[in-house]
Amino acid sequence: MKKDILTLEELDASDFKRLLDRAAALKTRHKSGVADRSLVGKSIGLIFDKPSTRTRLSFETAAIQLGATPIFIASGDTQMARNEPIADTARVMSRYLDGIAFRTFSQRLLEEFAASCDIPVINALTDTFHPCQILSDLMTVAEHKGDPAKLKIAWIGDGNNMAHSWINAAAVLGFTLTLACPEAYQPDPAIFDNACRKNTAITLTTNPMEAARDADVINTDVWASMGQEAEQQARMKVFEPYQVNMQVLEQAARDAIVMHCLPAHRGEEITAEVLEGPQSVVWDQAENKMHMHKAVLDILLNQ
Repeated sequence: MKKDILTLEELDASDFKRLLDRAAALKTRHKSGVADRSLVGKSIGLIFDKPSTRTRLSFETAAIQLGATPIFIASGDTQMARNEPIADTARVMSRYLDGIAFRTFSQRLLEEFAASCDIPVINALTDTFHPCQILSDLMTVAEHKGDPAKLKIAWIGDGNNMAHSWINAAAVLGFTLTLACPEAYQPDPAIFDNACRKNTAITLTTNPMEAARDADVINTDVWASMGQEAEQQARMKVFEPYQVNMQVLEQAARDAIVMHCLPAHRGEEITAEVLEGPQSVVWDQAENKMHMHKAVLDILLNQ
């Protein structure tokens, strides 16, 4: 039976462990010069409605390093742009490909596509969730801080797709998660409330200092995501108190790490001093996308 990764809510703790362990092993082997070729002869479709640097490059590189052939598909160049039913596209692509990573706007569209596919479908980002990013972030947390289940993780900024996937992960793994978001930009209440029923250590505040207090991990993201460019100026005023700067970092544990999924706007959601500082692990975080994507492809396509 094929398995997708559309949200982290669909995974259980053993799934997380398997993915994190496999990603760590593949990274170690890659660094030591071992070439893993578990996907030779397979083709991976990359359907992208949204621009991307890290997600596209890391999925393409992951596929190539495992011996597969990645095929980049801009949806605007397909019959989807001419209103072909998404189910028809999915059924055809299932006959050509061995797996698909789909980066799009609508979570519902992604789920409709996956329901009609006979091959694994991976959420490479929607407006609602970004599961593979959080998987690679958890890999980075584990490298630098140990078992995420024993940590306090803080999210400061917009209650966006990244926040939703952190909430999903906390619900499954049980770590302490505190989110600091402005009143009008908080996570989806249904996603938040559902997670809180599973893990009472997930909390929400409007105070970034409170979220950062004694945190082992400080996390942030841009204030205006793709598709929200028209809101940039309005958001700048609202989010100004939510900048991750030295004052915020001083509230955290002395050995806390700082994460940002990039691209970063220095002087907005994070200062250059923090982003380039000794507690920042953003470059490890970016690299680990490739290693985690290798694990995702390896496990889903070879299960």
